[in-house]
Amino acid sequence: MNHPTPIKLESIAEVHRYLGLPKPLHPLISLLDNTNQQFDTNKLPQYDVLSFYKITFITQCSGKVRYGQGYYDFDEGSMLFAAPNQLMGRDREPTDHAGYALLIHPDFLQGFPLASKIRQYGFFSYSLTEALHLSDQEKTTILSVFKHMEEELNSRIDDLSQEVIIAQIELLLTYADRFYRRQFITRKPISHELLPKLEELLNCYFYDGTALRSGIPTVQYLAEQLHYSPTYLSDLLRSLTGQNAQQHIHGKLIEIAKEKLSASTLSISEVAYELGFEHPQSFSKLFKIKTNVSPLEFKRLFAREIPPERSAG
Repeated sequence: MNHPTPIKLESIAEVHRYLGLPKPLHPLISLLDNTNQQFDTNKLPQYDVLSFYKITFITQCSGKVRYGQGYYDFDEGSMLFAAPNQLMGRDREPTDHAGYALLIHPDFLQGFPLASKIRQYGFFSYSLTEALHLSDQEKTTILSVFKHMEEELNSRIDDLSQEVIIAQIELLLTYADRFYRRQFITRKPISHELLPKLEELLNCYFYDGTALRSGIPTVQYLAEQLHYSPTYLSDLLRSLTGQNAQQHIHGKLIEIAKEKLSASTLSISEVAYELGFEHPQSFSKLFKIKTNVSPLEFKRLFAREIPPERSAG
């Protein structure tokens, strides 16, 4: 299926033009209030690439929002996050929903710690299917932040306006981080299914020869097999076990390495190749970091001769 060529939207003013709105009060930030469906968001290009951050808060939705092959449950209020240069797409069918869209150009954050800190929030790289679904109480909290931000942006601009708005953006992101952690916990049926699926996936990968052929499994590979985005998978695993996806890969790798070193006649190099390492030295280095002993030292522990039992009598 061929998609239309994405349109690059370089400025926030371009978004306003597409929607038939006046120029933004500030060229580097805009809060679009569509809570009463004052404008038609379907006027935007079907596929676009933005040069700025976009935080969407859906306050009301009639039915499900369609995206690609699926429909997603945004009825109870949801938040979506997109970083600059991400491809945004919509289904051809019009969607009927209300809410806010906060557009922030990276230049607005320059000179403030948030300019670098904002890149640490993993939810900016989550997929649409991994939206933040808010409870009624959380919706009220988020709505209050947007209301305060709207009031500040529409009031008289002074030398503290930027600091106040950035503080409100930080508060919004902190709440989003907290509520995502709650979502990881409360969506337990999905979470409980994840760990056994991950275990089975890694076992198959290491035991059926895939590692020997294709190398060490990547987080991207696991995410695709489990139908998550890489960042969401890592954050979800961290909330469940305290370890991200990469650490789970290394944990399984070391577990199988110990098994092969202790119960087979394979050499260190052969074990390394079977686990997907291109160079045995890389395997030895990782093994030493994770276990505090080298593979050779570990193997020798199980190669010592056990003295024969004394005969009775």
